[in-house]
Amino acid sequence: MSLLRSVATVGGLTLLSRVTGLAREMMIAHYLGAGAIADAFFVAFRFPNLFRSLFAEGAFNAAFVPLFTGTLTRDGEAAARAFAERAFAVMVVLLTVFVVVMELAMPWAVRGLAPGFEDTPDKMAQAVTFSRICFPYLLFISLVSLQAGVLNALGRFAAAAGTPVLLNLTSMAGLWALMPYTPTAGHAMAWGTFIAGIVQFLWLVISLKRAGMLLRPVWPRFTPDVRLLFRRIVPGAVGAGVYQINLVINTMIASTVADGAVSYLNYADRVNQLPLGVVGIAIGTALLPLLSRQLRAGELEAAADSQNRAMELGLLLTLPAAVALGVIAEPVIRVLFERGSFGPAQTSATAAALVAFAIGLPAYVLVKTLIPGFFAREDTSTPVRIAGLCMLLNVGLNFALLGPLAHVGMALATALAAWVNVLLLAWVLYRRGFFRLDARLRRRLPRLLAAALTMGAVLWELRQMLEPFATGPGRAGLVLAALVLGGGLAYGGAVLLFGAAKPADIKGMIRRQRP
Repeated sequence: MSLLRSVATVGGLTLLSRVTGLAREMMIAHYLGAGAIADAFFVAFRFPNLFRSLFAEGAFNAAFVPLFTGTLTRDGEAAARAFAERAFAVMVVLLTVFVVVMELAMPWAVRGLAPGFEDTPDKMAQAVTFSRICFPYLLFISLVSLQAGVLNALGRFAAAAGTPVLLNLTSMAGLWALMPYTPTAGHAMAWGTFIAGIVQFLWLVISLKRAGMLLRPVWPRFTPDVRLLFRRIVPGAVGAGVYQINLVINTMIASTVADGAVSYLNYADRVNQLPLGVVGIAIGTALLPLLSRQLRAGELEAAADSQNRAMELGLLLTLPAAVALGVIAEPVIRVLFERGSFGPAQTSATAAALVAFAIGLPAYVLVKTLIPGFFAREDTSTPVRIAGLCMLLNVGLNFALLGPLAHVGMALATALAAWVNVLLLAWVLYRRGFFRLDARLRRRLPRLLAAALTMGAVLWELRQMLEPFATGPGRAGLVLAALVLGGGLAYGGAVLLFGAAKPADIKGMIRRQRP
């Protein structure tokens, strides 16, 4: 499948997962509210999610996909399947032991994650109970990561990209169906999460069977290739840990600024994460197996072209998103959040943070296009070292910008650190001879920027014209829709006018190619 088709598949399903995730959060708010039961459930769900972010998904895929793809290319399908089966068997044993240990240690684990719950014994007891119900989800979602890695390496992205949608739908169905039979809505939500892990796992079992790559049970053995896999998972887990530590530090600093600073940054980041999640995750997911396959086959020029086209596609989609969020941040925040206790002052403060976050939006996506250049060459440590440096830079910039800009300075620090991350990743790849901007990308970069800035100017004028009519939630929503439509049309026209992209190129990228 072509890169653009792969990105569109993953991006579309990621967007669907974000929409169903929003519906899930609305349903939780309706039934659990924002009191002790909701607090206990969110802490319980954070446990498997924390370990998943450290050891599964990103870290696992970064290590597994290049090894699986290399075995598939070099030794054929049977050898690749055998490697995946051995890794699967070892993961089942290790994760089962880990889950059992955590179930036994859960009262102490919850105290470590939420020490404030000790002041409310009932809340602590509920958090422990919900955590014990939810934690086995880690076992299933980790095995889902391996299954997804196999499917992605085979160029089959849809089934794996759809698993978060299954989580949202199953947990919502579980909440609705189980609530009459459980002590609280929190119990129903916890059991719905547990069931969702099983549903996701079985869904990918069926998908692997359809792909002719069903993984059969084998006796777990630490063979050399399995040991190599787990050695390479560690740097990725450390990198994920760096990101998690960064989030904790940011929250700690924000809590010292002023009341509401943490919330402003959280709401702004949620909006900024929408284009990042849809575009960045999609490109990174589609690019890694493609680069791994091309490098294993010795197709160095094709690999360089894939990376340049991924960067071109990422900038084509995120430059206008960054400019648009900078220009119409306030109308966006007003329509999404301004109601109840969230008034005009909160809208203004959150919009300012969103403008700062948007400066780094293209950088966040470019990082996703550059890191596969390391992972596909089985180098998982260099991006981690660079991420560690950028984390230290982020902390330093936080303190430097905190005084003059308050919470907005923290958002700006995150954006600037992201751009430094891009420059360092690109520089290391360049020094190693693994990355060059080709003539087409060098020619189109300024044209893409010109098209995005033209769209920004049109959006600014439209906003001045339409804002007087944005009185009341209904009209504000219609004005925002008009701004989005007008900006989209302006960007599309500017792209064609400046030659930043050509219809023939897009058709060529869409055209299906065999792996």
